[in-house]
Order: sequence, then structure tokens, then C-alpha cells
Amino acid sequence: MSWHSVAEVTRAHVAEATLTRANGMFSGSRLQERLEPVTGLEPEILQSPILGLSWLDLVAASGLVLLAVGLSRWQRLGLTGSLIVGAIRSVVQLALVGYVLIYIFAIDQWWLVLGALAVMLAVASREAVRRQDERPLRLYGMTWLALLVGSGFTLFYVSLVVVRIEPWYNPRYLIPLFGMIVGNAMNAAALAHERLAAELRSRRGEVEAYLALGATAARASRGPTRSALRAALIPTVNSLMVVGLVALPGMMTGQILAGVSPLLAIRYQIVVMFMLASAVSVSAVIVVLWNRRLFFTPDEQLRLGSGPV
Repeated sequence: MSWHSVAEVTRAHVAEATLTRANGMFSGSRLQERLEPVTGLEPEILQSPILGLSWLDLVAASGLVLLAVGLSRWQRLGLTGSLIVGAIRSVVQLALVGYVLIYIFAIDQWWLVLGALAVMLAVASREAVRRQDERPLRLYGMTWLALLVGSGFTLFYVSLVVVRIEPWYNPRYLIPLFGMIVGNAMNAAALAHERLAAELRSRRGEVEAYLALGATAARASRGPTRSALRAALIPTVNSLMVVGLVALPGMMTGQILAGVSPLLAIRYQIVVMFMLASAVSVSAVIVVLWNRRLFFTPDEQLRLGSGPV
């Protein structure tokens, strides 16, 4: 196919997609637009059947984990047990999730989908707090609320404004998208918690000097606050910088392996990268600004003896 033919096909596809959206056909025709390949551009390899994986294939894949276990024992890292337990847990958890998702997809009820999202949110909040040295009770509620706002807003915007899921509770889209969102927000919240506490301890003299000069707690802790936010956002920023160059992200890779056109897969991956930036930023800001208050007394005195209370 010549470059002229490729350009003509591309223009025709864009024109058709634009006309479809302009006419407001968001059900059958819009779904067809998303699923059909760009005629003439997809290589024949995408038409080949998807390679299946048996449980025996997974047993063979476990050899890679055994390699990591062997290296851990060789270097006496003390991670042998953790690697084995983690591998077993990943198999069991993913297998259970697969069957649960089949059940949820079959029932297709909004309350069941929201229940699954609530469980994911609760587990993510607990895991983010468990990584901290000090875990006061109110930290759980604060982290849960931060993840709820950051992840909930992002999912709402993506599902209703960008992807425009129909029906709004479609589990095929809502659950995977929320899983990616809340997972990254959880990591950002954990990093923000940890870095803020470390920064306040390492810069205690600076913070107390500001307080002695009459500065507010917010002004005195501005430096540690910014450092904590940078630490939480740097992984996401790095991902935005190198996506597609250093590695192909998971969602894009999965769609391509499933036979979806790379041109459609990259659109979804772009949406994923943008939604992760949103969820991580909102969650990290809420966590840091709220958690910062726990390190100061009502009289704006720094308290670091046993961490936030």
C-alpha cells in the first residue's frame, strides 16, 4: 500500500468517526467505531488466533520465580520466603479474582459493581497505611478519604466524559479502570505519608526555627510538604516521560495481545496515563496537606515523638 493510500484511508476513518460523534450515535454505531480496525492499516498478524495459556504453561512460568528465589538464597537476602509466599498468593488471588469477575459480569448489577469498587478502595487504603512506621487510627480514615476523592473523581470523569461507558456501571470497563487508578493512587499515598514524616524529622530544626519566628505550621512545613509531594509524583512523571520508549504499558500490551489494533490500544493507553496523573496528584495533595496537620498541636507546636496522632 502506498503512502497516498494510507493517508486516504486515515482521512476516511477520521471523517467517519467525526460524523458518528457529531450525530450523537453513542450506542451501536459508536461501539462499532471503537471495535472495528482502521481498514487497510492493520497487518494480517492481528487476525491470527490468540495464543491460550494452560495451567501447565503457568507451571513453566514459575521457573522465573524460582530463579529469583535462587538469587535471593545465593546473596542471603532473606527474601526467599517472601518470594515464595508472594508467588503463591498472586496465583491464588488472581485466580479468585478471575472467577469473581466472571460472576460480576454475568450478574451485571450496579450494586454489585459498586460493592467490588468499595472492597478495592478499602484494601488499597489499608495497604497504604500498613507501609508506615506509625499507623494511628485516624490515618486509615484520612487515607481512605484521599483515595476516594482522587480515584472517584478520576473514574467519574473518565467513564462519563472520556470513554462514556454504557451503561454507566459496565463492569468490563469500570472495574479494570478503577483498579489501575486506585492502585497507583495507593502507591502515591504511601510515598507521600512516608516522605512527609521523614522530611519533618530530618528538618526538625528548620521547622522549629520558623515556628519560633512566628510562622504558621503551614509556612514552617512548606519545604517538607513540597518534598513529599515531589516524591509521590515523580514515578508518575517518569512514566509520562518514557511511556512507549522504554516500555509498553500493561493495558496497551494486553490489548495488543488480545488482537486489538495498536492504533486503538494507544488511545486507551493515553487515557490511562492521563487518568493516573490525575488520581495520583489529587490523592497525594489531600494526604500530605491533611497529614501535615497531625504533626502539629493546636498551638502550632511540632510533635514528632511518636509520629502523628
